[in-house]
Amino acid sequence: MRSRVLIGSMVIAMLLSTGTAFAQKSGGVLRMFHRDNPPSSSIHEESTASTVVPFMPVFNNLVLFDQATAQNSERSIVPDLAESWTWNDDGTELAFKLRQGVRWHDGRPFTSADVECTFNLLTARARDKLRRNPRAAWYRNINYVHSASDLEVTIYLNRPQPSLLSLLASGFSPIYPCHVPASQMRVRPIGTGPFKFDSFVAFERIRLARNPDYWKPDRPYLDGIEFTIVDSSSTALLSFIAGRFDMTFPWEVAIPQLKDARRRGSRVTCETTSMNNNTNLLVNRDAAPFDNPDVRRALSLALDRKAFIAVLSNGEAEVGGSLQPPGDGMWGLSPERLATIDGYGPDVAENRERARALMVKVGYSRDRPLTMKVVTRGIPLYKSPAQVLIEQLREIHINATLDVVETSHWFTRLSRKDYAIALNTTGNGVDDPDQALYENFSCRSERNYTGYCNPEVERLFDIQSAELDVEKRRELVWEIDARLLADGARPPIMWNRAATCWQSYVKGYVAHVNSMYNGFRFEDVWLDRP
Repeated sequence: MRSRVLIGSMVIAMLLSTGTAFAQKSGGVLRMFHRDNPPSSSIHEESTASTVVPFMPVFNNLVLFDQATAQNSERSIVPDLAESWTWNDDGTELAFKLRQGVRWHDGRPFTSADVECTFNLLTARARDKLRRNPRAAWYRNINYVHSASDLEVTIYLNRPQPSLLSLLASGFSPIYPCHVPASQMRVRPIGTGPFKFDSFVAFERIRLARNPDYWKPDRPYLDGIEFTIVDSSSTALLSFIAGRFDMTFPWEVAIPQLKDARRRGSRVTCETTSMNNNTNLLVNRDAAPFDNPDVRRALSLALDRKAFIAVLSNGEAEVGGSLQPPGDGMWGLSPERLATIDGYGPDVAENRERARALMVKVGYSRDRPLTMKVVTRGIPLYKSPAQVLIEQLREIHINATLDVVETSHWFTRLSRKDYAIALNTTGNGVDDPDQALYENFSCRSERNYTGYCNPEVERLFDIQSAELDVEKRRELVWEIDARLLADGARPPIMWNRAATCWQSYVKGYVAHVNSMYNGFRFEDVWLDRP
């Protein structure tokens, strides 16, 4: 009997050792290429995956979208610095119980005061100031934040806002330390996350090192992460294929490049997904020629969205409105509703004929075209569609040339409205209408680059935000989206899909399908090298 028990125990141990819970190996440095130079290391002050991807591993949130679940939703939110949370009966107070024993990377204890300080920064109540505050619109409904003890904190709202928990779960929502000034967070951030900041050499590399005192005792598996900045996408991909990198920058492999990326056969995994990112147009509504509504309307009618998709993504991208199309997305207009909106019908020739008539009406023609520059950011996700746009604008008497802006200057130029027309991409930090609507279209938002402001539509933002019935909220959101599209607030061209590739020995990474900002904690990633 004794020998049977021993043998049985040995078999069980062997079986467990081959399961996922025991399969991970510790050690090694994950090597990734980075698409461009991040404008800073301060996530709260930036609006780009160029900052979030390398610096999200440095931090924790109160709550987080499960890193192993591809579609972000309220159901996939898990505890992080908060162990638990509760709403009061009317949905205006969100209380958190915080994790005990967490320390900042410099050894200071994490407490509820750090949560208060973070939200005082985000709501402009702190003495210290953020240089930019692109997500201030996310938190406009917060009345105040109060700590009952070192491990208890409550967010008090002006009205119900069921989406708040999802906003807090984004990679854009880390908790910052009270004792570190915002100026330092831009160059040498201090967090509580699985990796500690090591170094950032502009235009060269970013290095993170394992946090040996992380509050999850068995994480992270990696010893570190190294990002090498390579501004040529073709050079970066060739280096990945040659084995210099373990992983590409997320979604930086365009659909036409997949054949090259897969040359190594079974040694490389490439996954094509959506990421809640759309290519769109920004027009300066306050300056000629786009202060004229007829010119803005002509621009919207000129777009052949299916041609963009065919040329740039081999048919993989999708046509949609202001919110990610249904399927991977949860709030976008249905194809049937979208087809009823002017400019989205199938007859492109008819739309362009109407556009040319509008241009002639304001004084432009084939013999007297409108000349201008199309401004865009200096990475392929922007530059390639900008070239297609220039070709399509010629169809309605607009002769345009390309003006490429380096990433560190891009958002500053947009915020100054230093453009007539810009080819932009907008990645939504959370697949929820509150994020997309308030951030991109509310009158006072820093991220409303076009200056679109419609108080009647914005009143509907608050109504949908407070609606607890999901289907009623969806109908309100669809009504709002139809109004935004009709107004040409930020004309969407296509919802992008692209690929991320990694060597076969990289394990534990899951590409999220409805946000390009929320899946980069990297604490569960490990290397299965021999």
